[in-house]
Amino acid sequence: MSSATALRPPTVDHLGTLLAGQSLLAPSPWVHVNALREQAQTALGALAMPTLRDEAWRFTDLAPLHRLTFQPVLAAGRLQPQDIAPFRLDDAACRLVFVDGVYAQQLSSPATEGSVIVTDLPTAMATHAAALQAQLGARQMLGDNVFAALNTAFLQDAAVVMVPRDVALAAPVHLLFVATQAGALSHPRCLVLAEAGSRVTLIEDYVALQDAAYLAYLVNPVTEIVLADHAQLTHVRVQRDGRQAFHIANCAVSVGRSANYQSVSVAMGAQLSRYHLSVVLGEGAECAVDGLALLAGSQLADTHSCIDHAQPHGTSRQLHKCIADGSAHAVFNGKVIVRPGAQRTDSAQSSRNLLLSSRAQVDTQPQLEIFADDVKCTHGATIGQLDAEEVFYLQSRGLSESAARQLLTYAFGAEIIERIPVPSLKHQLQQRMLAQTGNPP
Repeated sequence: MSSATALRPPTVDHLGTLLAGQSLLAPSPWVHVNALREQAQTALGALAMPTLRDEAWRFTDLAPLHRLTFQPVLAAGRLQPQDIAPFRLDDAACRLVFVDGVYAQQLSSPATEGSVIVTDLPTAMATHAAALQAQLGARQMLGDNVFAALNTAFLQDAAVVMVPRDVALAAPVHLLFVATQAGALSHPRCLVLAEAGSRVTLIEDYVALQDAAYLAYLVNPVTEIVLADHAQLTHVRVQRDGRQAFHIANCAVSVGRSANYQSVSVAMGAQLSRYHLSVVLGEGAECAVDGLALLAGSQLADTHSCIDHAQPHGTSRQLHKCIADGSAHAVFNGKVIVRPGAQRTDSAQSSRNLLLSSRAQVDTQPQLEIFADDVKCTHGATIGQLDAEEVFYLQSRGLSESAARQLLTYAFGAEIIERIPVPSLKHQLQQRMLAQTGNPP
């Protein structure tokens, strides 16, 4: 960005009164955490909020954020178990609940005994400080990422998941982030460490209570995932925030030698959301990155991904789908990088988009950057409306035109939902998708 003051976009301090009255360097017993916050605060002083003039943000206008005021929440709201019952997953053995970004111990079911650790950062620091200090902040580079810097500057707590060597968790781990207050600014942080040969399913779930569904608030998460050699992680990320919310997230994943990362992300809420996923693959590593954005009204959902084949013999698959109705706007930018020496890379990427309205818009940009010569890489993108012949076929079988369109729309998105290996969560998302697309007969 230009160093000339007159040409610079608004700085973070101009985002309402985002930092007003807040101490970014509150006393902390953790030297490493304090150092991270200091680095982030320094970075914020030199960074500016992205605008449409920035290539990575040219389709995502953050102007609505500048008109609002957000404040961090200092204490968790007084929720009862019945308040979060609609989001409870019977399949999950462990659950951590954060309310407006603050850990709610009374609503959580952590795992702190035995070899598996699923708990908040202060508790984990008491027994695993060395491992956490080595990994916290090591994957999510600040660079020019103002939102990652903002999250780190406010770092006080985090959801920590640590799975030891050769341990396979039979049940998923559920990280539930609940929004309840208008004007709340939360900075969820997740750190997942899967040691060699371990296996785990992680659910990262962002929701709004019914009475918060039409409140404006800002969620700014950062997730760091480290998979050691031969580890396997299935990462299900669900964004079902309120319709007036803002959700801007970053996730950085390191996949070790012959490790496997499976990701399914679903975006259904927020008036403006952005998810940036960065995956770095080691030798022989595999990843599958699938996504669905289901939009209506004036919603905007922006998905950026970067799959980096840093070592040879890596395999990656990506399928991203968008369904846009009304005057909604979906953005997808998927980059695949093959580094020099990353021979025998096998990568395929597909962006498929469905427009249900003449006013809906999709901007898709699949990218390949290949610096090796012995590779197999493909990508493709489609944007279109429902197939008239398919609609006619269903009508010929007795369905009305409306029912036929609803059924085809549901089926288009259900392909991604079906890849979620958690039955209770899959059912919740199917019901919400049915409600948004219309109930097929």
